[in-house]
Amino acid sequence: MLFSSFRSLMTVGRRRASAYLLLPALISLGAIACAFLPPPPPPPQPTSAPPVSNLPTNTVAVESPAATAIVPTNAPESGLPPAFSKFLSNVTVSLEGDFILLKSNGLPPHGSPYFPHGDSLYEAYTDPDFKPNPSTIEAQNIVLQIPLHPQMATNHAMTPMGPIGMALDGIPFFNQYAANHQPATRESVGFDQYGGHPQQQGMYHYHVEPYYLTGLNGKDSLVGFLLDGFPVYGPEENGQPVTNDDLDAYHGHTHPTADYPEGIYHYHITAAMPWISGDEFYGIVGKVVSPGRP
Repeated sequence: MLFSSFRSLMTVGRRRASAYLLLPALISLGAIACAFLPPPPPPPQPTSAPPVSNLPTNTVAVESPAATAIVPTNAPESGLPPAFSKFLSNVTVSLEGDFILLKSNGLPPHGSPYFPHGDSLYEAYTDPDFKPNPSTIEAQNIVLQIPLHPQMATNHAMTPMGPIGMALDGIPFFNQYAANHQPATRESVGFDQYGGHPQQQGMYHYHVEPYYLTGLNGKDSLVGFLLDGFPVYGPEENGQPVTNDDLDAYHGHTHPTADYPEGIYHYHITAAMPWISGDEFYGIVGKVVSPGRP
């Protein structure tokens, strides 16, 4: 019996030894087999919302008491001076040879008591001194052609009745005169809270500071361009009011501005007449292509 037990133990021992000897060979065969297996599929990727970078990046929203306007930014390759990117979205700015075309429907992006009652932009003006004229604001087809490269004129042209330039919100600038070349001071009682009023054909316009724009961007900011291509700035400079004594006969002067750091002739709006420009343009004048209703 003792011999049989011993023989059984030897048999089990030999089997365990054989298993231990076979283990490295089995591992090697497993590694070779894994090398020929296809790689496992990648784990599923987490889903996410579309990136906000897909939103347009060429517009900036600005708030006003009565409306929201969009400021388009013209790409540098368009050939337009960077300052023209400040026109609001109701103005089409395009390049045509050596001229810039400014197109607008003449409807202000702010409220006014001159909009018909019931219009979404009707806004009452409660100043006790306000005496509105009988006209109402109507859409226009205003197209101005101004020089791309403004230059001082040798013979200075008189500012005409009607549009003499355009504000950044698409509203035309008028000179300091009313009908029959009378000073527009008598009309000033009819200027609304944003500094404008319509004439008989419904063309809303500014003779004075466009308060909507200076309220948005500051009293020293760019507010538009005149027909000679030179810019118009607000009634302050370096934190101080600009007076007529600070300006030449054309109602401007030359030095660097935020938009023209190398310097340019520019007009300034003042609180006293002639308000926007003198009797004559400083530069060579473009033209009013279309001044009236559509």
